[in-house]
Amino acid sequence: MRRRTCLTAVLFAACLAGCGISPTGPVPAGAPASGLRQPGSVSYQAQVYFVSPYGVQAVARHATTPVGPQQALDLLLEGPDDAERARGLITEVPPMYGQLVAKAGEGAVDLYLPVPVAKMSGGGLGLTQIICTAANAQVPGGRQPPDVDVRVHEKGIDTIWTVRCNAAGNVVPVPEPAASKG
Repeated sequence: MRRRTCLTAVLFAACLAGCGISPTGPVPAGAPASGLRQPGSVSYQAQVYFVSPYGVQAVARHATTPVGPQQALDLLLEGPDDAERARGLITEVPPMYGQLVAKAGEGAVDLYLPVPVAKMSGGGLGLTQIICTAANAQVPGGRQPPDVDVRVHEKGIDTIWTVRCNAAGNVVPVPEPAASKG
């Protein structure tokens, strides 16, 4: 019993001693938190795709209204900002000699390239940036970005091809529906 009393007394003394941290008042730690929305405010974002050392990467750009495919592409064509460049992000979208146009439809985007893909410089990453940026914009129909069909129209070519941007930022073809046997 004496041992238990002694142990209790030691534990009680340890609790009273604390952890060796002396009490302090408020410590200045810089500016107050920022970036938080005001209660009741609405915030919109555009997903714009740039190239990182690890592949294509989405960045969020803040907007005051919903961002459709054309507005998102306009942001993409501006290139990465200073902070994005500091993180190693670049663009592989080649110079466009003509206007890059995107028109939103029900669950789809019609993308009009001012040049054929075969004449675009810079490889496929620039085209991936364009397609994924358009697919992740505000599109009518309630489809999630990986389910948005992007119909690519190349200047001077009659064939229209349809692709999607999956959740990993990869462009994948949309298979043609099987012809019904009648």
